[in-house]
Amino acid sequence: MFLDGFIETYGITDLVLYGDCRPLHHAAHGIARLRGCRIHVFEEGYIRPDFMTLERDGVNGNSTLSRDPDWYCAQAASLPPAPDLSPIPGSFERRLGETMRYHWLMTTRRVQFRHYRNHRPLNTPAEAAGWLWKWAKRPRDRSRSAAALRSLGDRPFFCLPLQLSSDAQIRIHSPFADMAVAIRYVVRSFARHAPADTVLVVKQHPLAADMVNYERIVCTEAKQAGAAARILYLERANIDMLVSRALGVVTVNSTTGTLALRQGTPTKVLGQAVYDIPRITHQGSLDAFWSHPVAPERKVYEAFCRVLRDRCLVYGGYHSDEGLDQLVEGSARRLLAEDNVAEPMPTLTAL
Repeated sequence: MFLDGFIETYGITDLVLYGDCRPLHHAAHGIARLRGCRIHVFEEGYIRPDFMTLERDGVNGNSTLSRDPDWYCAQAASLPPAPDLSPIPGSFERRLGETMRYHWLMTTRRVQFRHYRNHRPLNTPAEAAGWLWKWAKRPRDRSRSAAALRSLGDRPFFCLPLQLSSDAQIRIHSPFADMAVAIRYVVRSFARHAPADTVLVVKQHPLAADMVNYERIVCTEAKQAGAAARILYLERANIDMLVSRALGVVTVNSTTGTLALRQGTPTKVLGQAVYDIPRITHQGSLDAFWSHPVAPERKVYEAFCRVLRDRCLVYGGYHSDEGLDQLVEGSARRLLAEDNVAEPMPTLTAL
C-alpha cells in the first residue's frame, strides 16, 4: 500500500526497476501498471560485454519483444548501420570491492532493518564460505581443467554452459527447479541420442560459489547414463574458445547463447530467452539437436542484434567510472526519448 500511496501522492509517471522478478519488484510492477505508470527495467545486457539492458515493461522471459524473425529483418532495414564502439573498461577489483561492501552492509544493517528479506536464497555467511572454498581450490581447478582439455583433444563436442540456480533465469524463466535438474535432462538426452564419437563438455559458471558440487552431479549422471567416457566437466576454461569450437551449444537461457550465435554456432535453448527465435536458434527437440543441429541464419541474427541495440540496449557498464558515465548518459537519453513530447516531463521513482 505504501508504493500505491507514494505514486498517487507524488504523481509518479515512470517506475525504474533493476530486474523484474524479485518479489518486491514484481509487486511494484503490478501496482505501477494499475496506476498507469510507464515501467522501465534494467538488467545485465542481452548482448555482452559493453551493454546493459533497459527495456519497457519487462526483460528476459517477461520481454515484449517479437519472436518473429521477419519482423526483425523488416525493422533492421530501416535502421542506420550500428556504430563501432570502444570496449567499456571494467575492473574486477572494483566489482569485488562493491560486492564485499554489499555483503558487509547486509550483515551490519540487519538489526536496523529486522523485517527485510533478501531475494537471494543464500545468506552472507554461506556465500562467503562458498567464495573462500572456490578461492582455495583455484590451483586444483586450473590443473584439472587443463588436463580435461588435453584429453578432449580434437574430438568433436557439444557445450553446456552452466548457470546460477539462484538466478531468476532458472527459477522463473525455465522449466527446471535448479541447474542440477537441467544437467540430468541434458546428460540423459546426450547419452541416448548424440553420435557415439561426440563429447559433451559441461562448463561451470564463473560466479558459481553456492557449495553445490556440480562436478559430482555431472559424473554421477554420466555414469548412470552409460556415458562417463564421453562427458567432461570444466571448472575453468575460455568460454569464447569453447563455443567457437563446439558443434553446438545447449543452454537453458544463458547470454552465452548470444556469444555462440555471434560465432555461428548452432544453439538449443531449453528455457525462455529473448533470442530463442526461429532461424536464429535450433527449433527442434534437444534429442534431434545432437545429430542435426541447425545453425543460425547470419542475416536474421544480425538484424536481431541491430534491433536490440536500437530498442533496449544501452552502451556502458557498472565496473568503471567511464562505463557508469556512458550508462547514465545513454539511459537518460533513452528514458526521455521514450516519452511523447505532448506529455509532461516524467517523474521517476526507482526501486
